[in-house]
Amino acid sequence: MAPLSLIVLGAGDRGTGHARWALKHPDRAQVVAVAEPRPTRRRRFAAEHGIAADGAVCDWRELAARGRIADAVLICTQDRMHLEPALAFAELGYHIMLEKPMALDEPSCRAIVDAVERAGVILAVGHVLRYTPYTQVFKDVLDSGRLGAVVSVQHTEPVGHWHQAHSFVRGNWRRTDEATSMLMAKSCHDLDWLQYVIGQPPTRVSSFGRLSHFTPANRPAGAADRCLDCSVEPRCAFSARRIYGERLAGGNHGWPLSAVVDEPTEKALDAALRSGPYGRCVYACDNDVVDHQVVAMEFAGGTTATFTMTGLSQMANRRTVVFGTRGELHGDGTTLRVHDFLTGHDEIIDTTPAGGMSAAGGHGGGDAGLMDAFVTAVATGDASLVRSGPRESLLSHLAVLAAERARLAGTVEHVIPRA
Repeated sequence: MAPLSLIVLGAGDRGTGHARWALKHPDRAQVVAVAEPRPTRRRRFAAEHGIAADGAVCDWRELAARGRIADAVLICTQDRMHLEPALAFAELGYHIMLEKPMALDEPSCRAIVDAVERAGVILAVGHVLRYTPYTQVFKDVLDSGRLGAVVSVQHTEPVGHWHQAHSFVRGNWRRTDEATSMLMAKSCHDLDWLQYVIGQPPTRVSSFGRLSHFTPANRPAGAADRCLDCSVEPRCAFSARRIYGERLAGGNHGWPLSAVVDEPTEKALDAALRSGPYGRCVYACDNDVVDHQVVAMEFAGGTTATFTMTGLSQMANRRTVVFGTRGELHGDGTTLRVHDFLTGHDEIIDTTPAGGMSAAGGHGGGDAGLMDAFVTAVATGDASLVRSGPRESLLSHLAVLAAERARLAGTVEHVIPRA
């Protein structure tokens, strides 16, 4: 069987990372074209995949105008640029891997679902946490009945203080009007994951959260607008000089450094921190997304869950506790501890992944798992291999949108699957 042909829209860190799966499995998939507006990124991506000059374009519309030149498309553009290409390539008959979030509002999410179902194409949304070995063992324990009925769940995402500063204070996802809410940008993974492991649809949500720390009111006395000019910088936990400079010196040239500079050199980093967004003082940016948020959820079977997102933490794996009628489960992204109420016995299950649980580490095997499932589904025509299909992803996005409405209005919101 010939390898699946892919085109990639967006050669940022996510698009580049997903596409590299094809380089590791050349017998199963091959990238034949890319659309990327940044020349350096476009040239580098094309060279890595051996794409001819006419297959590396600036605008995805140029590829769409050529009709169906590949089997599938990976849509890895910025969040606000998902809807239009998803609709266009579905109409052309492409199978689609769409980075999360699928879209930023309910009508757009529903439009994408309608488009792929009308076209009869496979859609896999980039909810990579569904595809990790850890998640599968976690879900297997719940589904086995060992815990009895699942009564409640506590789930926490410690975003990490420097990740918060990089992506959500200085970076592309710092503003709701230019990107989306923090909950949608970062934690739609988590509300989707809870829905998946619990195995029930969410029905009601409430939420509380705010931007507390990264504001001008907390700016230290004497702090400058940029870290390179700041006398306070050596004592600041959010120093851009430290966050990026240590990675450059240590040879860690992937994300997040790759988001700051195209070339990993001291000269390029100095220029970026002096004039670009990533060199700004975290207390003097134009950010407005929350730095902490709590979501309370009720599911169809009566299970309740709380989700906590905090940007003021060490960089760590997500942590989860499940309370059942027969036992309790503690998970930290790598290891599970299952406690049996009757025997008092604890079982430790090690699911050590190949790679860390962050984006830089491939989400603990989730990135590779998503690509493997998507390519196999397209090659065999078996859409059931995709765990993050259109209807499942629509439901989790509706839960995120409802939670954000609840946070802003101080209400309890219903999650309604169908319009």
